[in-house]
Amino acid sequence: MIDKLTILWATEDEETALNMLLMYTLKANTNKWWKECNLITWGPSNKLLCSSKEVQDLVQDIRKEGVNVMACQRCAERYGLVDQIKEMGIEVKLMGEPLTAYLQDESYRVISL
Repeated sequence: MIDKLTILWATEDEETALNMLLMYTLKANTNKWWKECNLITWGPSNKLLCSSKEVQDLVQDIRKEGVNVMACQRCAERYGLVDQIKEMGIEVKLMGEPLTAYLQDESYRVISL
């Protein structure tokens, strides 16, 4: 049974992040549509996360609701954003193996934007 969600957020588009991806992530967890919700920031989304106060506030709301938010370490390193992301309370780690595990686990739905 698919009852867990992992969202791979890779876009730097602020409108998509605010009006779809982050909004859905928050509501999906708040309304208990999924047993578990994870959000992975990857690539350009790390730049948006660090440059937009509105995005940062929404991600903090998501974290407060219990969504596990993680950032790709290599991407954060490439953009020089590791410390800034960690200051937000977001776990920064190598994500290749965890993402692969989510993709291979039949109880997870993985979507990417």
